[in-house]
Amino acid sequence: MSSWTLECSGCGHPESPHAPVGLCPLCGQPFLAQFTGSAPTREQLLPRWDMWRYAPALPLTEGEVPVSLGEGRTPMTEQAELARLLGVRRLWIKNEGVNPTASFKARGLSAAVTRAKARGVPGLVVPTAGNAGAALAAYAAAAGLKARIYAPETTPRPILDIIRAMGVDLVTIDGHIGDCGKLCVAYAHETGYFNVATLREPFRAEGNKTLGFEMAEQLGWRLPDAVVYPTGGGEGVIGIWKAFHEMKRWGWISADERFPRMIVAQASGCAPLVRALEAGADRATPWENPSTHASGLRVPGPLGDRLVLKAIRESAGDAESATEDEIRDYTARLAHATGIDAAPEGGAALFVAHKLVQRGRLGSDSEVVVFNTGSGASYRA
Repeated sequence: MSSWTLECSGCGHPESPHAPVGLCPLCGQPFLAQFTGSAPTREQLLPRWDMWRYAPALPLTEGEVPVSLGEGRTPMTEQAELARLLGVRRLWIKNEGVNPTASFKARGLSAAVTRAKARGVPGLVVPTAGNAGAALAAYAAAAGLKARIYAPETTPRPILDIIRAMGVDLVTIDGHIGDCGKLCVAYAHETGYFNVATLREPFRAEGNKTLGFEMAEQLGWRLPDAVVYPTGGGEGVIGIWKAFHEMKRWGWISADERFPRMIVAQASGCAPLVRALEAGADRATPWENPSTHASGLRVPGPLGDRLVLKAIRESAGDAESATEDEIRDYTARLAHATGIDAAPEGGAALFVAHKLVQRGRLGSDSEVVVFNTGSGASYRA
């Protein structure tokens, strides 16, 4: 359906889409998919109600059927009460908790598993702070592929139960996701399994760019003033920022449409991107002893650090953190005001938006989209 190539996000080194996937052999940075040939149009979007509505803009081959469980096309609802609480003109919550496996990770893993299946890989492996493992377990089962998942023992029990229910190989360790990542690299090298860790392959970012497509379509093909995204590994921010550039290049949005400010929300117990932005650094140094109950934010050394920081700076964006009590308070406020069973990551994003308004770093006249990236039920034993 679409034609694409792979290009290093650091040095621009090109690769065939059929080449072995990993980091760039020249500079060690992640590859991203770049579309070639005729630009897809909005008129070509498919009459289906999942993220594969945007198939003309996703890496599929002719006649290929994606591995799908109905991910995407999630609700984005305007919340006047929360807008008043935060002190902004308009506020929407994009609720990713209603995805299959209860988080936005379903989007990226649907795209990654689709490409892996087409490559005929012997199996799949991923490190996870929780939700990516649940998503991989489900999509591997749907694709009929073997999978191994490495997760910290501190991963919320309901998420581990989802992984086990899918019949995949789950290995829990005394450590954090960075430790799991090292084990995944070794296991993939040993077995030939396809490593679908964040940005170790380019296709999860392709699934996640549908977050940006949907947001624009749900706003009538325009963009808000700011996007607040809870960020661990950074794949959501990277995908959304990529979508904005593609939509403008392809004419899906007006040529004079201003891109939103990209605002990253992290936990104060694991905030490598906040620290890097404050220091004026292009890269993030790994966070020492990461700790937060918002497990999706417990990523001490994100591989996508350079790309996330670039998106923040190019958009005149920002990054801030929330304490554990602030996360709990604003997760409850989000649920009580909207009826959305928000994950703690969503509470962190809502608090950061409020904090930036109070500090004069987000204007009171702003139209803001806050992402709730998962379901609160996944965090309750």
